[in-house]
Amino acid sequence: MVHYGHSNQLRQARAMGDYLIVGVHTDEEIAKHKGPPVFTQEERYKMVQAIKWVDEIAPGAPYVTTLETLDKYSCDFCVHGDDITLTIDGKDTYEEVKTAGRYRECKRTQGVSTTDLVGRMLLMTKAHHSNIDEDLDYRKHTDNFGKGPKGHSPWTGVSQFLQTSQKIIQFASGKEPQPGDTIIYVAGAFDLFHVGHVDFLEKVHQLAEKPYIIAGLHFDQEVNRYKGKNYPIMNIHERTLSVLACRYVSEVVIGAPYAVTADLLDHFRVTLVCHGMTEVVPDKDGSDPYEEPKQRGIFQLVDSGSNLTTDLIVQRIIKNRLDFFVFQFCHRLFHPECLGMD
Repeated sequence: MVHYGHSNQLRQARAMGDYLIVGVHTDEEIAKHKGPPVFTQEERYKMVQAIKWVDEIAPGAPYVTTLETLDKYSCDFCVHGDDITLTIDGKDTYEEVKTAGRYRECKRTQGVSTTDLVGRMLLMTKAHHSNIDEDLDYRKHTDNFGKGPKGHSPWTGVSQFLQTSQKIIQFASGKEPQPGDTIIYVAGAFDLFHVGHVDFLEKVHQLAEKPYIIAGLHFDQEVNRYKGKNYPIMNIHERTLSVLACRYVSEVVIGAPYAVTADLLDHFRVTLVCHGMTEVVPDKDGSDPYEEPKQRGIFQLVDSGSNLTTDLIVQRIIKNRLDFFVFQFCHRLFHPECLGMD
């Protein structure tokens, strides 16, 4: 997968030099060493290229990083997280570049991993996620920032990620809209930020010569209202970092109102409001959440050309769940030093 933990590592790597090239493995390499990939290699190429700290990608990069690879792309050194990466037969994939002194490390983002996210998605098949609206435990959680009494979101309760203001500052662009910018507002869950979101935001970005895209992210309980089941898979903090890492997004509204109001449009001086081709669920009172921008004549539907949704990603996981966990179990049985290091 590609998630905000990877984005944070790429942010740190970019700060170590002047130009960042990211090697992305093929589906075949990942299937051999890590288990079945969630996204195809073409999807992963596009998602990594959309991360704002990435200058270039190296498609089809070998799983074992060699000096030959670094020299091919004129790289002074390579960077990886402070976790162990081994081949299927237990060899350090960075041994050669470490020995040559052309290896550096960045800190791994605690609280997220591909295995963790896969586990959250598999919870979607459990019966206890039904009738969440009648769950008293659900209703007693009033913290809008997605944390219950124990620091966990009742909607993404398995998340161990701890958000800080510093982390948001590190991910945010800090750029204000400039004269001549077209301020475009989009809103949604942006859950499990994926290539479908990237395609949509890229199309929105192309609508103006100088676009300034503001993404409104709905709180966990709002997403659960219109998505149901165990959605969102990622809580509001995780979704915020995921969207901020995208090169097409200039600003994020954390906990945006579901209805796009006159106050919101006036406050941000929005000139265009966009939505994808997915269904728009009415607000709690049955009203159209885009009524105000439609009345102003600034609402536009945007066809991303992609049919990938969060639901389809979950379906991929469920379809491949047995293969994935059998691989993970066997790999960690023989290589326990890799536990939690993906």
